[in-house]
Amino acid sequence: MPLLTRNVPAPVAIEVRAGAVAGLTPLLADGRISSGGRVAVAVGPGQGADIAAQVAHAVPSATVMTINSGSLDGALELISSLRTSWYDAVVGIGGGKTLDAAKYAASMVGLPFVAVATNLSNDGLASPVASLESHGRKASFGVHIPIAVFVDIDYVRKAPLRHTRSGIGDVVSNLSAVADWQLAGAVNDEPVDGLAVAMARSAAEALVSRTDPIDDDAFLSTLAESLILSGLAMTVAGTSRPCSGGCHEISHALDASHGSPGLHGEQVGMGALFASWLRDDMALVAPIDACLQRYGLPRVPADLGVSTDDFCAAVLEAPDTRPDRFTILEHLAMDKQEVRERVDAFIAAFGR
Repeated sequence: MPLLTRNVPAPVAIEVRAGAVAGLTPLLADGRISSGGRVAVAVGPGQGADIAAQVAHAVPSATVMTINSGSLDGALELISSLRTSWYDAVVGIGGGKTLDAAKYAASMVGLPFVAVATNLSNDGLASPVASLESHGRKASFGVHIPIAVFVDIDYVRKAPLRHTRSGIGDVVSNLSAVADWQLAGAVNDEPVDGLAVAMARSAAEALVSRTDPIDDDAFLSTLAESLILSGLAMTVAGTSRPCSGGCHEISHALDASHGSPGLHGEQVGMGALFASWLRDDMALVAPIDACLQRYGLPRVPADLGVSTDDFCAAVLEAPDTRPDRFTILEHLAMDKQEVRERVDAFIAAFGR
């Protein structure tokens, strides 16, 4: 019998609005996730503690646990704490690093995970991937997607503006990642999932041409929904491919060898502009560049405090960060001299 449809995992609840946290307690208490409210609430630094206090007050059976760092070690510490008792679910509250550590821990102990985001710095909200630092390097781990996602715009607005800008860069980089995936399909016959492409591209296109202020409710809601949709695109694809191309390889190289000069979304946003320029894809270069300028994101290495030499080194190292991935960087297979020439030309074209 032919396969006519496919099942796509998705959260049972998604709330993106001002006051969304108010919907968390009934979700936990009405039986869909935890009838008795026996949940582990994992929080990181910042606003997470405020939300955790609200949850603990409303759900007395909840146990609050602190994530000391958004690293693999921090996640392993949380796993040890979770194994000391029995819980219905893990509720992670905080920014991207905290959510990734909590998501990984929940997946490793086999518990449902509820994500409560206090900022919009990256697309990990609803993704099947946890990015954790270990021994000075970041690594991606496959995990279960959240059973529910809450984004309270009131809390997001209180987060550092730089985190919101980072989220913009992460979403916009989808355009370059999709183009790299399609390049791999054309050159290497790599299978390209059309549904995942449609979701990732739609997430980026919903945001890239907006002109409303970065702190406007409508803009923040669109950004949150785009980040969630990006995560679901990765779930559909079974890989980070629709949201990660040469742009992310460059970012991984900057993280591994050059001290993570910017937030993830800042680095991949600039990487997307560079990769699109390398592909001579002016249909993407213009809107990506305009969006990065409009919302004050880095466009050239100097904007991140990265020297031209270090950026050239990162471009050369980038393919080694994902040996299984084919992007414009692998396609061009540039040597040291060619990388320098391309980077110099890029900086001359886009430097302020």
